[in-house]
Amino acid sequence: MIPEETQDGPSASEESPRLQATGSVCKGSDTLAQTQRGHLQSRRARIHQQISKELRMRTGAENLYRATSNARVRETVALELRGVNCSLQLLKEELEELDRGLHTDGPGSEGITVPMIPLGLKETKELDWSAALTERISQHFGEDGTSYEAEIRELADLRQATCTPSRSESGLELLLAYYNQLCLLDARFVTPARSLGLLFHWYDSLTGVPAQQRALAFEKGSVLFNIGALHTQIGARQDRSHAEGAGRAAEAFQRAAGAFRLLRDKFSHAPSPDMSPASLSALEQLMAAQAQECVFEGLSLPAPAAPQDCLAQLHLAQEAAQVAAQYEQVHGTMARPPVQDYVPFAWTTLVRVKAEHFRALAHYHTATALCDGSRKAHLKRAILGQEEALRLHAVCRALRRVDLLQAVLGQALRRSLAKYSELDLEDDFFEATEAPDIQPKTHRRPEVRAPSFSRVKVTDIFHRLGPLSVFSVKNRWRLVGPVHVTRGEGGFGFTLRGDSPVLIAAVIPGGHAAAAGLQEGDYIVSVNGQPCRWWKHAEVVAQLRAVGAEGVSLQVATLLPSTEPLSTGDRRPALRGLLRSQKKCGWETPAPARVSPRPLLGWSRKAQRGQPGGRLCPAPHALAAAPSPSSSPGRQ
Repeated sequence: MIPEETQDGPSASEESPRLQATGSVCKGSDTLAQTQRGHLQSRRARIHQQISKELRMRTGAENLYRATSNARVRETVALELRGVNCSLQLLKEELEELDRGLHTDGPGSEGITVPMIPLGLKETKELDWSAALTERISQHFGEDGTSYEAEIRELADLRQATCTPSRSESGLELLLAYYNQLCLLDARFVTPARSLGLLFHWYDSLTGVPAQQRALAFEKGSVLFNIGALHTQIGARQDRSHAEGAGRAAEAFQRAAGAFRLLRDKFSHAPSPDMSPASLSALEQLMAAQAQECVFEGLSLPAPAAPQDCLAQLHLAQEAAQVAAQYEQVHGTMARPPVQDYVPFAWTTLVRVKAEHFRALAHYHTATALCDGSRKAHLKRAILGQEEALRLHAVCRALRRVDLLQAVLGQALRRSLAKYSELDLEDDFFEATEAPDIQPKTHRRPEVRAPSFSRVKVTDIFHRLGPLSVFSVKNRWRLVGPVHVTRGEGGFGFTLRGDSPVLIAAVIPGGHAAAAGLQEGDYIVSVNGQPCRWWKHAEVVAQLRAVGAEGVSLQVATLLPSTEPLSTGDRRPALRGLLRSQKKCGWETPAPARVSPRPLLGWSRKAQRGQPGGRLCPAPHALAAAPSPSSSPGRQ
């Protein structure tokens, strides 16, 4: 769907249009961030390992405490449990210091806005592609795998650059380009029964714990996760004190929510907590709530110009109640296992603080719009809610250091108190009753949107191997030739069909082509030393018609049965299967099979049924229909 093949691919000596690691790839990479994030990741992994050790000790001690009836043993175990719990508390506080990812270094605006929650990127280890890809090219494509060292190095450079993307649109384009290349790589080199054999290492974004799998789907899923995470960082850095900045932030959080939803729907058997369905669902809800908060901020910006507009104030009250309801839902998800076990406590607390804050804002705007005696009741609830938000803020050690959040909450409380003081001076003959809840409602609900993969057009790094519809590991090839064929009275003695690549559809018995060893089903891959896998039928015909009495030198690719050795076997059954597959108009990337007892991260297509835009891998070009007999050079 996203990456695209180009039929007129450049030769090895021409400049490739794809993103080069030495050019635009480095444009979106921030190499200075790699060392800092690496140290941070190591510290987080070490703390989590210590926490896991303490948890195992606590479990063993609890089992012993329940199993024994000896009073002295139970007393000793109880003391041990208290020590373990104290150690766990200290480790969790240390982890909170590292996970205090509220990024208050965000917008340098004069306006005061509530800080957002961005997500850290998953880290990875270096990967050596050369051995696996060289072997796969040699075994399945019949070519010298070492001749593709430049392509393999380009892929490695692209992956290395994506390890440190800049927090900008260029960094996002870098990740999208690599993801698109992985889709092409998956379609060309991976089969359901056989992976590349590479071990992909990635660190959990939330815990720092390493995970590894031999599935390319794990690599794709981790990159997709980082695309969503980078969207959250871009959204958190926007200046939301004006309408344009709030709109850009909402768009970024919508894309982040779409990335996490896509990851949850398409991938399964995640080896790390941050990519589990429960975690991805929580992250999707969080990003949708932050997008809704940006919508509210954009709507509330013009409010000071018309403070007496009662209808506008009531709309703002409903919008604030909608934001509070969504944050309440997020808090409920984060506070339940298993998400609560690895989501930072500071995040859970901030989500609850925001729920209280926006619920209080809903009552404040309602009180501003009303003119009866219920105004005081709504203001009381607003004051109580903002005081509760400040109390929750003070409880969390990590949030206490976020001065911007405290300033926002304090400003809202002072505004409500001032409004209440104004009303308290007025004569009020009615006792203030309990204010009802404000019903959440929004007139601008931001939709969850998938990342814009089509914004980055790439060409398959391994385009020299030929079109994906033919030259993939689903088929096995042997290169034959070059063979020399001369023109006879009846032509070369074969008939051609199709485009990119051109197929020898028939060979005349006793002709020059048959004498040279060409067979029906061979694909012409070179004419007089010129690669022609991407040539159109008319281009090959023109080259053959221009040949004189000296003849032509052809190299062809022979299809081999997948169950037979490379040097033997009848290829016609395999050829018929290939031709049948080329009549299909689309293509689905198969889900990797389980090649080991441990479940692998797999690509699911259950949500693609009935959805034309559900594919995330490129649709190959179908083999063109046979041309008219007048265009076939073999009968000239």
